[in-house]
Amino acid sequence: MTLTVIEPATELVLAELPQAGVEQADAAVARAKAAFPGWRAVTPRDRGRILGGLADALDAQLEALAQLEARNAGKPIGDARGEMGMVVETFRYYAGAPERLLGDTIPVAGGIDMTFREPLGVVALIVPWNFPLTIASWKVAPALAAGNTVVLKPAELTPLTALELERIAVAAGLPEGVLNVVVGPGRTVGERLTSHPDVAKVAFTGSTEVGRRVAEAAAASIKRVTLELGGKSASIVFADADIERAAAAAPMAVFGNAGQDCCARSRILVERSVLDPFMAELERHVLALRVGDPLDEDTEIGPLISSSHRETVASFLSDGAPVAFRGSAPEGPGYWFAPTVLGPIDSQDRAAREEIFGPIACVIPFTGEEEAIRLANDTIYGLSGSIWTRDGARALRVARLLDTGVLSINSNTSVRVTTPFGGFKQSGVGRELGPHALEHYTEVKNVYYATEAS
Repeated sequence: MTLTVIEPATELVLAELPQAGVEQADAAVARAKAAFPGWRAVTPRDRGRILGGLADALDAQLEALAQLEARNAGKPIGDARGEMGMVVETFRYYAGAPERLLGDTIPVAGGIDMTFREPLGVVALIVPWNFPLTIASWKVAPALAAGNTVVLKPAELTPLTALELERIAVAAGLPEGVLNVVVGPGRTVGERLTSHPDVAKVAFTGSTEVGRRVAEAAAASIKRVTLELGGKSASIVFADADIERAAAAAPMAVFGNAGQDCCARSRILVERSVLDPFMAELERHVLALRVGDPLDEDTEIGPLISSSHRETVASFLSDGAPVAFRGSAPEGPGYWFAPTVLGPIDSQDRAAREEIFGPIACVIPFTGEEEAIRLANDTIYGLSGSIWTRDGARALRVARLLDTGVLSINSNTSVRVTTPFGGFKQSGVGRELGPHALEHYTEVKNVYYATEAS
């Protein structure tokens, strides 16, 4: 069968690829299994050298990868370049990891006790369409650094940069079979990988609904699982915050990547006493956003990923939710959607509770710190969020009480290569990035060596 890849900004065919099925998934797992003993035996220094060479090779192809990602995923070229830069940075960071996978010595009676971190074996990595190569790198780099072999399944909508990663990796010296990319539907390829007896671990990024199914399938053979799932993150703006700064930062905290971001601060909680000035500033910045051709250097927001997804996002405006103001979007071909602010809105409204995954923000007023914390925590999710205040004690006090994995104070940034990323509650299980990711791609082996004289 053939997989047709559509360019979201033009609705034209960008590529046609062979579509894999269960047979191809099994073959990829077999290749990875055969390659595992050899890759595991590569010395930590040499494994790091190979990953460093891959980082250099990706850096040399950065612009070409950015152009491809911008066209395939519909993201602004400036954002795509930044994301490809992070891909390079991620592989460089984990190139230093193999020699730092340290164990412990533990004082015990009668001998010496040691721990080792051992690779798991074949790991299946299933990644989404919103940040295709970026999220792939978050999984592939630590998995390889720890000595595992990989089967990577990109999303059907955005497989092109993953295929390029495989090609570049082999050319850069990664042994054949260590990284295998399989392009096919989640309902066949994805389900086969999560249930395959030779897959030791599944790392999945996507919706909470699909994450539940991944966990259920993996449970049958007790596979290791990490899940990075949905979000409905809150940005809390207290009255003592720098209102102009908070309002200027809020739009791209929701509308970046056309709102197709699990970290999107799509609930903007604003203290009632500053609601009017905040809304005035927010409107000014939203109306100034430039939505258009992803390859235009001035574009800030591109199209949504598909026609069906645009219909899903639009359904949140058909429920009678109060539209405070909307930006603009191009006419004609492309899956465009104007950035939209709803509010003031009740925290129980559908738009305030469900993950929209599109450029719609909900403004929810609050009175006092206690209510702000209650509203922020009143969700099944707990991925990211922001706290805007000049009161340092309040910032830390509120941060400790929020059921959220990644928080920023007076900032909307969520992700850094060197720090852990992941959520509470139904936003997922485990952590990616930083040294914490390596823990999820290794098992701890304990060895006791008796030294008592006979």
